[in-house]
Amino acid sequence: MTFFEEKSPLKTKDMLIGAMLRVPSEAIHRRIIRELNDAGFTELSLPHMAIFRFPGPDGARPGVIAERAGMSKQAMNRLLGSLEDLGYLVRSDAPGEGRARIVHFTKRGHAAFAKAIEVLRDIEHEWIAELGPRDFAQLKKLLGRVWESPLVR
Repeated sequence: MTFFEEKSPLKTKDMLIGAMLRVPSEAIHRRIIRELNDAGFTELSLPHMAIFRFPGPDGARPGVIAERAGMSKQAMNRLLGSLEDLGYLVRSDAPGEGRARIVHFTKRGHAAFAKAIEVLRDIEHEWIAELGPRDFAQLKKLLGRVWESPLVR
């Protein structure tokens, strides 16, 4: 019995869409961090997923990254600072934009991000095996429609 089955009195047919999207998302984040840690990126933890997710921070301003993650700029800057201290990224002045800063991965940051993408590809293959190619394609198609709709704005 899994943790979710043990703790939840609800059956999946009774679950609301938020939980049905959150539970797999959180499992994916935990797996990415676990595999990053196993690959030698031992300093990374779940809070760093706010930065190590699509489309990644490379070339973006801290405020944009914060908005994507649903975090305050102050909290994001602390998180960015921790990754900067660990050697995963650098913040530099945006050329010709006054005090604006932009974020760039270091070589180590690019390697960690590439590993995260590799893990996501592995997860997709596992989901295809579990759901079957047709159902997985339908799931991605439906999620794509939601992604492109005003429902997520």
